[in-house]
Amino acid sequence: MKELHFNDIADKIAKMCIDAACILEDDITSAIDMALELEKSPLGIEVLDQLKENAVIAREEGIPICQDTGMALFFVEYGEDVKIKGGLLNDAINEGVRKGYQKGNLRKSIVNDPITRRNTQDNLPAIIHTALVPGDKLKINFKIVGAGCENMSRIRMLKPTEGIKEIKKFVVDTVKEGGINACPPLIVGVGIGGNFEMCAILAKKSLMRPIGQPNKRMEIAALEENLLKEVNNLGIGPAGFGGRVTALAVHIETHPCHIASLPVAVNLNCHASRKKTLVL
Repeated sequence: MKELHFNDIADKIAKMCIDAACILEDDITSAIDMALELEKSPLGIEVLDQLKENAVIAREEGIPICQDTGMALFFVEYGEDVKIKGGLLNDAINEGVRKGYQKGNLRKSIVNDPITRRNTQDNLPAIIHTALVPGDKLKINFKIVGAGCENMSRIRMLKPTEGIKEIKKFVVDTVKEGGINACPPLIVGVGIGGNFEMCAILAKKSLMRPIGQPNKRMEIAALEENLLKEVNNLGIGPAGFGGRVTALAVHIETHPCHIASLPVAVNLNCHASRKKTLVL
């Protein structure tokens, strides 16, 4: 049995929050470099150059890449041979978020109630999805979820007979209708299957995958590639000013579903896909 300490987990979560807000992962910066090779619009190229410059300034000066430092989201793989000493895992994660957002001077964006809307002043609570897995490791995947692209995300319960054609149409239409407000170039997360809530979680989880890493199933990887081409053919371009690069990637995750349903969710993510992974 591996023993992990509450305070140690909280301190590492706090650092994750600050690092994710200020430092883009290498897969994102590489994708922007590739986008610069593909983009032909002078204005689109200028926007992509500005995104690169913004990322460098954020990293060097330790300031947020974007003023919307979002809601804290976690996907946790909790090894069955791990014991947390000094408290519960969810409490340690929330304490880390509180400390990180305070120490990093990150904007606190969470309200205590969707109706009364009083700010909690500490960016809590975090959203935490936990899966119990074999082994003695604690793997914590963290993502900052901003509201601009989140508000443009959609879910639909398709009929099974509508199939791939309607799935593709729904994904492309979602980007067409809301992509300009989601700070393109985008990473488009798609969840297919499960049920109403599961397909939304799948779409969100797909955004944790590094750009350049296709779905393991060949037919789904081919669908990702095809959808990326269709999305980029919309011509929305960087920052919505027109161009070839509306999205950096399309990621799809699937799950078995009921014979009478075909749930599909599209979760848009701006170019600043702020995520970190910690393994203890």
